[in-house]
Amino acid sequence: MSRPERLKALIQSLGTGPARTAAELAARFGVTERTIYRDMDRLRAEGVPLAGTPGQGYRLTAAFALPPLALSARELEALHLGLSIVGEAGDAGLAAAAASLSARIDGALSEDAGTAGARWGFTPTPTGTAAEYLRFLPTLRAALRARQKIALRLRDGSEHQMRLLALEYHGRLWICGGWCEGCGAFHRVRLDEIRDHRLLSALFVDEPGRDLAAYHAAV
Repeated sequence: MSRPERLKALIQSLGTGPARTAAELAARFGVTERTIYRDMDRLRAEGVPLAGTPGQGYRLTAAFALPPLALSARELEALHLGLSIVGEAGDAGLAAAAASLSARIDGALSEDAGTAGARWGFTPTPTGTAAEYLRFLPTLRAALRARQKIALRLRDGSEHQMRLLALEYHGRLWICGGWCEGCGAFHRVRLDEIRDHRLLSALFVDEPGRDLAAYHAAV
């Protein structure tokens, strides 16, 4: 049994019945007591609510606890949007719970050079709402997958006919980018800047200087 599997099994074991000693757990999982002590330290570090000390037994102090999870970028996007919707709800208790959960996730996520300073947060942007992102994302993703041109009308009144090449997620910010036919240059648009959008009938293929590699080099 791998360590992640054992940690999950430990949580399930401690969630039912009386406190269990390290010796009992070591015998059950076929490891040493020292390994169990290290596992308990790891679970505490992951935020699992454990009570107990060596020799006295361990038990969960909360009625419900999740095992350590590894989430994909797409799963984080879905969780982000879900918390955003709850955060905008009229129920103050649920909104507070969404903010608290978001803060805990925010604290657990590492930041790299590309996201430093942009905390995850449960509010997508300072000005946008979750409903706006849910409205725009399906069409933007469809245009990206189908290589179909799309017209974006922005809040400043401008319109850009885009060859979408990327849909980027930066903590609180969603950004779509690609080649703007009217500007004759690469353009990046924050989704909260979009007022309306429509798919165009024209498709596109990669061309030198207008493809994803050129986009990354330019931005």
